[in-house]
Amino acid sequence: MDPDRARLIYALDYPDLNTAVGGVDAVRGEVGCVKVGLELFVRHGPDAVALGERAGADVFLDLKLHDIPVTVERAVRGVRAHAVRYLTVHASGGEAMLRAAVEAAGEGLSIVAVTVLTSLDDRDVNAVGFARGASELARHLGELAYAAGVRAFVCSPAEVAALRKTLGSDALLITPGVRPAGSEPGDQKRVATPEEAIASGADMVVVGRPIRDAADPRAAARSIVASIASAHV
Repeated sequence: MDPDRARLIYALDYPDLNTAVGGVDAVRGEVGCVKVGLELFVRHGPDAVALGERAGADVFLDLKLHDIPVTVERAVRGVRAHAVRYLTVHASGGEAMLRAAVEAAGEGLSIVAVTVLTSLDDRDVNAVGFARGASELARHLGELAYAAGVRAFVCSPAEVAALRKTLGSDALLITPGVRPAGSEPGDQKRVATPEEAIASGADMVVVGRPIRDAADPRAAARSIVASIASAHV
């Protein structure tokens, strides 16, 4: 697969399997990974995961697990029965939960620690009881997860450079909240363009609506891949 295309994760933010199939068909061969989130997985389960094969892409299963260690361990073992490359858990679940997830994943499944959601800003994280701001909290949670054995992380473009410096080159940094220049941010608060995210140190970017809602999704995906390529020329 083209290395720049491999950096693009397409978020399958569709309400049902039929529309998701159409969305996948529109970008088949143009994205390196497809993200299956709660909306699709709760409704369609393994059938949603199978969209990765249809797309010719890896599957990023975005469940953001956050529970007691034994429950997360068992859930991760269950995911191993499916063709999933990446599985998200919340870094705020704590060291024991993170270690349980990593140990249960085994080979072929990467646990990805979500630091701070890109829909939150400093005021939001303070309101739920964190003394740190969003960026400082993301760095702290990244360090916690790394110490627990996690090597893949979700962070916003605002934190990616700091996490790259702190965690080093072996950390896989995945950046949502990515919007091409001129796009509406929607419900995202800490955003950047694909070029900015990659240039700051992201390995992969997550893009949903700018592709899904484009008049020509295939052309939109290709344009984002070209932007990714331009960031490290």
